[in-house]
Amino acid sequence: MIVDFSTFILFISVFISSANAKATLSISPKTLSRSGDSILIKWSNVDSPSDLDWLGIYSPPDSPHDHFIGYKFLNVSPTWQSGSGAISLPLTNLRSNYTFRIFRWTQSEINPKHKDHDQNPLPGTKHLLAESEQVGFGSAGVGRPEQIHLAFEDKVNRMQVTFVAGDGEERFVRYGEAEDALANSAAARGIRYEREHMCNAPANSTVGWRDPGWIFHTVMKNLNGGVRYYYQIHSFIARDIYSEETIAFMFGDMGCATPYNTFIRTQDESISTVKWILRDIEALGDKPALVSHIGDISYARGYSWVWDEFFAQIEPIASRVPYHVCIGNHEYDFPTQPWKPDWGTYGNDGGGECGVPYSLKFNMPGNSSEPTGTKAPPTRNLYYSYDMGSVHFLYISTETNFLKGGRQYEFIKRDLESVNREKTPFVVVQGHRPMYTTSNEVRDAMIRQKMVEHLEPLFVENNVTLALWGHVHRYERFCPISNNTCGKQWRGSPVHLVIGMGGQDWQPIWQPRPNHPGLPIFPQPEQSMYRTGEFGYTRLVANKEKLTVSFVGNHDGEVHDSVEILASGEVISGRKEETIKTVPVSATLVGKPESDVLWYVKGAGLLVMGVLLGFLIGFFTRGKKGSSSSDNRWIPVKNEET
Repeated sequence: MIVDFSTFILFISVFISSANAKATLSISPKTLSRSGDSILIKWSNVDSPSDLDWLGIYSPPDSPHDHFIGYKFLNVSPTWQSGSGAISLPLTNLRSNYTFRIFRWTQSEINPKHKDHDQNPLPGTKHLLAESEQVGFGSAGVGRPEQIHLAFEDKVNRMQVTFVAGDGEERFVRYGEAEDALANSAAARGIRYEREHMCNAPANSTVGWRDPGWIFHTVMKNLNGGVRYYYQIHSFIARDIYSEETIAFMFGDMGCATPYNTFIRTQDESISTVKWILRDIEALGDKPALVSHIGDISYARGYSWVWDEFFAQIEPIASRVPYHVCIGNHEYDFPTQPWKPDWGTYGNDGGGECGVPYSLKFNMPGNSSEPTGTKAPPTRNLYYSYDMGSVHFLYISTETNFLKGGRQYEFIKRDLESVNREKTPFVVVQGHRPMYTTSNEVRDAMIRQKMVEHLEPLFVENNVTLALWGHVHRYERFCPISNNTCGKQWRGSPVHLVIGMGGQDWQPIWQPRPNHPGLPIFPQPEQSMYRTGEFGYTRLVANKEKLTVSFVGNHDGEVHDSVEILASGEVISGRKEETIKTVPVSATLVGKPESDVLWYVKGAGLLVMGVLLGFLIGFFTRGKKGSSSSDNRWIPVKNEET
């Protein structure tokens, strides 16, 4: 009987212990080598699991519960309903350790006022179930250079390199023409910015701010044009201004993807953009090339770790070819910015960064800068130019004063007037907000009008070949155009392209026909030769006789539009004549060929849809006058934010 009673007591103890078992959270490994390495996060004993239970990701480890950098719901694990599960998560080196926490969140605790940038409720932190040990990148990880990116310098035989590390100790970049003979050395000294340099929330708040580390910059000198140079674990081809071929990969508004949800929307399509460009770069062999990202770079908008995620994502590209940028509204705009005309739509799109991370994390040629009017250092990398083979590239700022009489205007004027057309017969201008677009981006109408009034005469008088713009998250190619009128050749009428389709998926509708205010119909204006909502990038290839720009779609990595621009002035569309087709307005049919996709305006119900069924409604994506349809996947319209 005593044995039986003891057995009973043991059984009861085990039962009670099991019933009251505390949730556990474990991680493996405890130390990672570099950004992109994955950690396996396991949990068990989560009682009565709910689909709102979530995993918080924290760095530094002592961050308050509501100061996570990201989160994932436990239901992404196929075994979550058992109370146990696992998630594999790649981590970026933030120069601080990580911890992970599991929380219980209930429907009754959803706070409609506590939302992310997409108006989704942020998870609650009232009920902590478990917390992990710390994981980090070790002492070597703190000092290791990461986020490496290149850029041209004012002198042709130089290449700039910028990177980030966890401490400010001076470093040296070794480089040379052979991988095993890095005989040259360039000293790199660190700089940094502080929370007090940010000018608004969330950038200067405890939620958005994280230590950005030390930013190092140096210049590799005395390079021989067109020669491959090795540095550390990377290599690049030195700029050759006499190269017979110029190659560039160009886009705007790409952003980056994160392996977790966070306070702002991130851009999953940017993964494909990087993937296809990397494919193209690897196929070039020893041909030099460059990347041009024309504004709205990381979309960090005040959440500083997103910049780390962005640079980790582009490093495979930016460490091999120069990565050039111009400033966009999401890097700069803030309420007290010095130039804020009444007719502009300059708001708080920078999330309080006021151009500081952009100005210090990139080093572009030239010395353009503007004071911020705050404690922040001056905003840099605003306007500059360089030659590459047969092309003169000019970058401008649409976020700071571009009007006649200003410093930027005078720079643009001098630069365009000084181009040697024998040496560089083609001139490509790039800026963020477009001078021309047929999207329904009415908020920037006055900015476009001012650009036409002040900048277009310079472009026309100096025979700019091509003008590239972002901001609108679509691809659109115009005819040779000036004063909103198509010309017969690009001399006196530059070809304009909107290339803001790099990754951000907010998309405005196309301009509706004015005499249909209650029933939007979206005709494609005569000036618009091809337009689409597909994500992707453009590929520029030029020699002394011809410049070709091709649009590469992300869904298949193939060319879907192209235009040839001859040095003689002629502009030739690279696609055959096509029959005009109808194009949809709102959501899209994913995976359908363009020829199979017929769009209809969605109404309040089936009755309204039936009434509208007979209308052929404008263009969502369409090529004409030399464009052809292709097997595309179309992306849904989101809203009008840019």
